[in-house]
Formats: sequence, structure tokens, C-alpha cells
Amino acid sequence: MTNPKLEVLTPQNSQLLFIDQQPQMAFGVQSIDRQVLKNNVVGLAKAAKIFDIPTTITSVETQSFSGFTYPELLDVFPGQPLLERTSMNSWDDQKVRDALAANGRNKIVVSGLWTEVCNNTFALSAMLEGGYEIYMVEDASGGTSKDGHDYAMQRMIQAGVVPVTWQQVLLEWQRDWARRDTYDAVMQVVREHSGAYGMGVDYAYTMVHKAPQRAAGQHEIVPAVPAR
Repeated sequence: MTNPKLEVLTPQNSQLLFIDQQPQMAFGVQSIDRQVLKNNVVGLAKAAKIFDIPTTITSVETQSFSGFTYPELLDVFPGQPLLERTSMNSWDDQKVRDALAANGRNKIVVSGLWTEVCNNTFALSAMLEGGYEIYMVEDASGGTSKDGHDYAMQRMIQAGVVPVTWQQVLLEWQRDWARRDTYDAVMQVVREHSGAYGMGVDYAYTMVHKAPQRAAGQHEIVPAVPAR
């Protein structure tokens, strides 16, 4: 194939890299609401778990500056090793390069902080020196300003990075709703993390298809009493 970027992402051809999803890094993010950012990161992680996507998590200066990786992210991958670095550019760290090479997939989906520093330098280096294709998850990454994020995305796109969103990646991996082995798990992630789309799925399940509510316990509905 003359242009491998024409291939859709599949569970067989891609791997995932999380870069510096840590609180001190998130404190500096101004390009996206931080709670939305964390929601998208965790949604992406759960998507990778469903499809058994090889996933690498790397962090920088955890105890001296950046803090521990989000527990919500770590809980998706219990026991996952965290590849600690000193360099802002993850590609500089041999552990990271070895982990990516061991996964044996040339398409790397990337979610990281900050877009204009750690994401940008990794993407350019991995393409130049490693020959990887980079798929940058725009809404699961953040920069220190909207301009910082946007211009870093533009620079990477000009260099050949493919911009994607976390839900786009999830649905590319699913591809066909007839794939029932992952259907229910995908719908669970959608309901938990996809905002209005997820609310609509909950509504359709309960009101149209009469499925039970998703709440863990039983909740008595006290009948309404007309106002006097």
C-alpha cells in the first residue's frame, strides 16, 4: 500500500501510548476542560482494554514534580508497569522505545500532556527515527494554552501525524455493530464517557427497549402527587 494511513485503525494494527497523564501536568492545561480531558483519557483506556490493544504508560518526574498517574487510568490496567523518564521527549528513553518495538505495531495512538512539548517531540522523533505512524488523540491531550495546543497539532499534522478523537478511535476499533463479542463493552464505555451520545443510549435502552436501569441498586419511584 502506497499510503498506509488509508488503513483504518484495527485491534490488530495499532498500539496505544499514554504520556504524562499526571496531575501537575493537567494543572497547566488550558486548551480543554480538565475534567473532560480525564474523562476522555479514561474512555480511551477502557476502549483499548476491550480490544486488547497493547498499551504503554510513561510518566515524567513523578515524585519530584508531576505527581502520580491518574488512578482512574491505572485502574483500567492493573499491574501495568509505568515507564518513568527524565526527558520531556519519551522517544529519548530506551525503555519506551523497547516497549513500543516489542508491541510490534507500526500505528501508535498517542494521548499525552502537554501537546506542544511531550506529544510534539515524541511524534516527530518517532516518525523520523522509528518510522512509526502517529495518531494523535486531540481530545485526550492538552496544552498550556489553546494556541499552544492548536499550533502544536498543526505542526504535527504538517509533519504527517494523523489527528483523531478518542471516540473515533473506539468506533474504528469496533467498526461493525455485528461484532457482538465487543458490542456490550463498547456500549458501556459509550454510556459512561460519551456525553450526550451515552445519555441517548441509556434513554433508548430503558425507555424504548425497556431494559433495566444501569444504576447498581434498586430505587423506588415515589408516585407524583398533583399540586393542590
